[in-house]
Amino acid sequence: MTSSTIDEPDNQSESSRDRPAAATELELRAEIDRLTRQLAQKNSHGAHSALEHPKRPSGGKIALLLVLVAAIFVVAFFVGYVPQHRRDLQVIAEANVQNDALPDVTVVAAKKASSMGDLVLAGNIQAVTEAPILARAEGYVQRRYVDIGDRVTAGQLLAEVEAPDLDQQVRQAQASVVQAQADLERANAALEQGKANESIAKLTATRWDNLVKRGAVSKQENDQYQAQYQAQAANVKALDRAVDAAKGNIVAMQANVGRLSEMQGYLKVRAPFAGVVTLRNVDVGTLVNTGSTMLFRIAQTNLLRTYLNVPQSSASDVHVGQTASLATPELPERKFSGTVTRTANALDPASRTLLVEVQVPNPEGKLLPGMYVEVDLHLPRKDPPLLLPSDTLSVRPEGTMVAALDSNNTVHFHRVVIGRDYGSSIEVLSGLSAGDRVIANPNDSVQEGVKVHPILVASGGGDGSKRPR
Repeated sequence: MTSSTIDEPDNQSESSRDRPAAATELELRAEIDRLTRQLAQKNSHGAHSALEHPKRPSGGKIALLLVLVAAIFVVAFFVGYVPQHRRDLQVIAEANVQNDALPDVTVVAAKKASSMGDLVLAGNIQAVTEAPILARAEGYVQRRYVDIGDRVTAGQLLAEVEAPDLDQQVRQAQASVVQAQADLERANAALEQGKANESIAKLTATRWDNLVKRGAVSKQENDQYQAQYQAQAANVKALDRAVDAAKGNIVAMQANVGRLSEMQGYLKVRAPFAGVVTLRNVDVGTLVNTGSTMLFRIAQTNLLRTYLNVPQSSASDVHVGQTASLATPELPERKFSGTVTRTANALDPASRTLLVEVQVPNPEGKLLPGMYVEVDLHLPRKDPPLLLPSDTLSVRPEGTMVAALDSNNTVHFHRVVIGRDYGSSIEVLSGLSAGDRVIANPNDSVQEGVKVHPILVASGGGDGSKRPR
């Protein structure tokens, strides 16, 4: 109703503009008809005159006729073409006004994410080789040669422990060896005596056996000598066993001496490998106990490692030998190159993650054990998802929606399934196709079926190569 009311003055004004032009056209046509009739009368009168006095038309009449024809064309141009052109311009202007009346919206095109993605995970730097140095002998720290931060080589002397009790135990063990050797000598002497007694007993038993055969002595006496021989033979065997036991005792005593001597060697504490001293727990005069007092901790820092928990969705893309880059907040301008050295080849059922070890060379010593780092794993993606700016999403009771435009710039809402969130951009797993135009920051004027005026801008938010931890 309002529209018709508003359009009526425009129609009236257009009629009022066209009315003088129509009147002028009628007047010109009437004047042309009048002139044409006069010219026809003159021509007919001239024809009769020509029969009597024939002559050629004058140049003025020809010029007048040409002027009349030109005037007719000019009048037709201004009366016919100019109003029509004016009406066309007005229609175009009204169309532009109507087009300008459509709400302006900013649209971005949905695009495929990069085929190579970087899975960013957090980790802690650890030394590949790290060991606590504990005391193997009880005593007091006599000297200390290194402190925290000192770089040591394999076999370097770190500290000396004084253990007088151990020294006494070594002397006691050595004395026990001497005593065991003396026991061995006594056993050998007893064995030689036993063998001599056996030889005499054997000879006596043989003689009495011959006498019994001749009937010179009684059989009872022979049996006694035979039994004495058997006893001496058994005694020799026992003495031989005693000699073996004495020898074994000596070996045991010597082994004890060797053990205690090795323990004395541990009184000089040495580095098991080259590295840096990361902890010093004792000082001169500290009492140390065997196997319980940690003296130092040494770490090998020229090669470091970090453990990552890769989520199940990316576990199949990780393999041994692939490259990785490490970054730390303390050195934002540096990227450290690493390599995946091993994986657990099984997911943790509690967290559904894959344990992965990444090793990184550290020849300059810029990275320190215990540092927090972010590790980027360069992972290929067979079917990369779509990527949209985060401000294109609308959360509604029906779910997560985006406002897309068709070929006629009409709004249609699509329900989408989102993937990873990168902050400024987000992955769309389903619901859209590559190249679809999506409205950014949709306001209340963006409704289903509404036509809008799109303003296409380049989609931001990166290419989706950075994947969150």
